Amino acid sequence: MSRRTSLPKICVALGLPDVDSLLAHARKETASGETFLEFRLDYLSNPLEGVRVIRDFLRLEPDVTILATCRRHQNHGKFNGSVEEQLRVLEAAIDAGAHGIDIEVESAEVVHTQVEHLRSKAWVILSFHNFSGTPAVEPVLKRMMKTGADGYKLVTMAKKPSDNYRVLALSEAHPRTPLIVLAMGESGLPTRILSPAYGALYTYAAPNATEGTAPGQIAARWLRQLYKADKWKKQVKVFGVIADPVRQSISPAVHNRALQHKRIDGVYLPFLVQPPQLKDFFSLASKLPVAGFSVTIPHKQKVIRYLDIIDPLARRIGAVNTVWRRGGKWRGSNTDVHGVLSPLKKRVNLGKSSVLIAGNGGAARGAAFTVADSGAKVAITGRNPDRVRALAKLVNAEPLTVEQASSRHFDALIHCTPLGMFPNTSGCFFKDEIPADIVFDMVYNPLETELVRRAKQEGLEVIPGLQMFVEQAVHQFETFTGESAPRSVMEKAALEALGHKMTAPIV
Repeated sequence: MSRRTSLPKICVALGLPDVDSLLAHARKETASGETFLEFRLDYLSNPLEGVRVIRDFLRLEPDVTILATCRRHQNHGKFNGSVEEQLRVLEAAIDAGAHGIDIEVESAEVVHTQVEHLRSKAWVILSFHNFSGTPAVEPVLKRMMKTGADGYKLVTMAKKPSDNYRVLALSEAHPRTPLIVLAMGESGLPTRILSPAYGALYTYAAPNATEGTAPGQIAARWLRQLYKADKWKKQVKVFGVIADPVRQSISPAVHNRALQHKRIDGVYLPFLVQPPQLKDFFSLASKLPVAGFSVTIPHKQKVIRYLDIIDPLARRIGAVNTVWRRGGKWRGSNTDVHGVLSPLKKRVNLGKSSVLIAGNGGAARGAAFTVADSGAKVAITGRNPDRVRALAKLVNAEPLTVEQASSRHFDALIHCTPLGMFPNTSGCFFKDEIPADIVFDMVYNPLETELVRRAKQEGLEVIPGLQMFVEQAVHQFETFTGESAPRSVMEKAALEALGHKMTAPIV
C-alpha cells in the first residue's frame, strides 16, 4: 500500500518510435517538473531497447517514478510478441529500475503465477481497455479483481456525456479499491480531469511536446496549470461549456483563470455534447453535479426545453447561453445581450441607427432582440430564407436575401454565423463590399477573421468578436459564482489563448 499512496496524481504517457526520442522527451518532461512517467515500450520496434533507456534515464533522474508498459496489439498496443515475451520485457524493465508495470488483464489471466512473481519485485497495474464504448463497468472490475494487483485500471471510450459519470462512479462505489478510471475520446475529457478527485490513484496526461498515447489525452501542463487536476477533492464545484464542436472554445482558459484568480474551488470543463445528447448531458450534470455551464453552438435554442426557470428576456429571444442551478432547479439566461449591447453603445446611437443582422440561429436571435429593443431599425439576412423571415417577424425587422442586403448600406453589421471560425478560417459571409460602416463579428477565433480583415481593408470600423466574448463571459462568471468577475484577468487569458493559436488545451 505504501508504494501506491506516494504516487503523483499525473502520469505522463510517452509513446515514441525510437529510444533517442523516448529519452529526449522523458528529459523534457522532467525538466518541466513532471515526476511520474509511463514508458510505452511497445511503441519501439525492439521493446527491449527501452530497458536501456529506463536504466540510463534513472541514473540521470533517480527521483522520477517510471511505469513500464508493453501492450500487445490484440489489446490496441503495438507489441506483436507472445504473452510470455511480453512478460520478459516487463521483467527486464523492472530489473532496469522501473517502479511498476502495466499489464492488460487479458495477458495476466494467461500467466497469473508469473504476474504474482513480478508483483513481488514491483507494483503491478492491471488494465482493461474498451475502445468501442463504455460497457457495464462493475462486471469488468469483478473480473479484474480475480487477479491480485496494486491498481486496477479501467479505461473505456466515451460515446455520450453520461459515460463520464458511469466511469467516475466506479471509484465512488469502491473507495477502498485502488483504481485508475478514465474515459477516452473528446467526450471523455472530464474524467481525465476529475478522476483523481473521485478517488482514482492518478490520471494520464500527454507529453507537453508530442502526441499522447490515447484519444483525448490532455498535455500535462494543461492538466496542472489550467485544470489543476492534481489539486481537487470531490467537493470541487464543476462548471463548463457545452458545444459541438467544443475543442475550439477558449472558455475553459478564460473561466478557469478567473476561478483561480478569485480563489474559488471550482473547475470549468469543455463538454462535447452532440445535438441528440442534450437530455443525456443533463443526466450527467445532475450527478456530477454541475453548478453552471455556458451554452453555445448548436444548443442555445434547444436547451430551453430542459430548464425549469428562464429569464423573461431569454424566453422572448428564444435562446439561452447561460445555465445554472439554484434551489435544485435549472435556470437559464442570455448574457449575449450584454456582449452585443456594450460594444455597440460606445460607437453608435442605436435609437437612430440601422443594423443588419447576418444569421438566423441562437446568436442572431439574441443580437436581433437586443438592438431592436434599443430602438434600432433592424434588417436580417441569412442563408435560410424561411428562418430569416421567421426571426424578422418576431422583432419587427426587415427580412432580406443576401443579395438584397449586399445592395443596401447600414450603420452597423452584426455577423452571427460560424463563417470564418477556426478551423475554416477562409469563410466570409459577404463576397463583395461589406454593406456597413461598423462591422461587429461575433466570431472570435481567430482574432482577425476574414470578415474583419476585409473590413479593415475597406477602412471600416471594426468590433472584434473577442469584445463580445469577454463581456458575456464576465456576466456568466458573476451568475455562476455570485462574485465580481476579474475582467482584466479574463481579457488577458482570452488574448493569450488566441495569441498562441490554441484551439483548446486538448491533444
